[in-house]
Amino acid sequence: MPNDSNAAGGTSIPWLSAAELLTQYRAHALSPVEVTRCVLERAERSQASLNAFCLLDAPAALEAATASEQRWLRNEPMGLLDGVPVSVKDIVFTRNWPTLRGSRTVSPNQAWLEDAPAVARLREHGAVLFGKTTTPEFAVGAVTRSPLTGVTRSPWGFDYTPGGSSGGAGAAVAAGIGPLAVATDAGGSIRVPSSFCGVFGFKPSGGRVPAYPPTPYASLASIGPMSRAVEDAALMMAVIGEPDPRDWGALPHDRVPYHASLERSFEGLRIAWSPTLGYARVDSEVQALCEQAAAVFRELGARVTTVDAPFENPLPLIERFKEALTHFAFQSFDEDRLALMDERIVRTIRQSRKTVSVTDHLAVEAQRAAFGARMNTFHQSYDLLLTPTVAVPPFAADLSQPPGYSDSTEWYPFTSPFNFSRQPAASVPCGFTRAGLPVGLQIVGPAHADLLVLQAAHGFERACPWRQTRPVEWIS
Repeated sequence: MPNDSNAAGGTSIPWLSAAELLTQYRAHALSPVEVTRCVLERAERSQASLNAFCLLDAPAALEAATASEQRWLRNEPMGLLDGVPVSVKDIVFTRNWPTLRGSRTVSPNQAWLEDAPAVARLREHGAVLFGKTTTPEFAVGAVTRSPLTGVTRSPWGFDYTPGGSSGGAGAAVAAGIGPLAVATDAGGSIRVPSSFCGVFGFKPSGGRVPAYPPTPYASLASIGPMSRAVEDAALMMAVIGEPDPRDWGALPHDRVPYHASLERSFEGLRIAWSPTLGYARVDSEVQALCEQAAAVFRELGARVTTVDAPFENPLPLIERFKEALTHFAFQSFDEDRLALMDERIVRTIRQSRKTVSVTDHLAVEAQRAAFGARMNTFHQSYDLLLTPTVAVPPFAADLSQPPGYSDSTEWYPFTSPFNFSRQPAASVPCGFTRAGLPVGLQIVGPAHADLLVLQAAHGFERACPWRQTRPVEWIS
């Protein structure tokens, strides 16, 4: 076992938050080198159980940690996250590391010369990048397994999936392998694994975090943090939200110090609680836990109103939209490349080649605009919308969907509407099933109201702390 029990206050190193680590560094009570060694050893020993990483780079991480240690000894930290270990999802470009996207169709034997904007900002703020987390192939799907890396499992039970597509990130953060992870979300890929892994996940507003290189899914996707504490995610948002000229579609930098702006009163806040959005089939335990969580906001002073169907079911529309994006993204893939890929994705690609038309896609774009306008109107009456994050509790890691649900978004119907509308949304841990599996509550804000969502999550965290509940020890 690593010497991970020496931190001040009796909390072992793996479970310290990023904010707590920074306090320890500032007091010279802990060293970034000591912390990074602990994280690396824990990551390496977890692989047989969790398979959360596709790459670990101890030399690079320890070099960065040593440089951070010297800065802290001089009391000259170079940024908001100096010395904090951070993992990066294997869909986000990272200099000197292959970004294989969980696919055997991407050759590792090429120059990897660029950082994505979020990774570049993290380096500038002194973060210690130590590894890349697993994803399903091309981040397609809400469970994490791929032909390249195999099956990733949950620290809450190795038989269970951590969700996806940021499943490696969720499993790592939940298991105490780094306090922060860079993840992506184009349909729920931060929020689904956050719910299944009992951690906090934040999908920023579309364009809030600059992204590069461009992708066909850019108008749906957000890069955001996964963490065990809301404050840590807010710290990361203050870093990765800084501008980058490579993303011409990014929002103007709002210069909000999210981590220093989390406190607020909830008196009079208007909150809509929708257990099904009018169309979802929700597990009874999940619904009951989320119902109780929604009531917490009433205790905090908010006006919470049940709204059965805030909008018409947009999922068929979203699926048509994604079908066109899939057709474009994979149009150059020939039969040799398809033969290397996950057969579930191949089926989707083949279907898109039969059905997509430019006229249909433009029609969906018009309907998307109407949906966005509907949500803008909705938020004239309600400051926030609460839903379950996922309709079901975690299920077996060897399944693509839970028993009784179709191989579609039927079991995660709550997340993709807010990629479609580009609204900020988070998942907060809100309890456990009788089987001891985590459940998440989704908090959705109006367009560009990222701070409000983080404030609501922080208020809920203070009322119902979750960090003290940790998964069973997975280390053999």
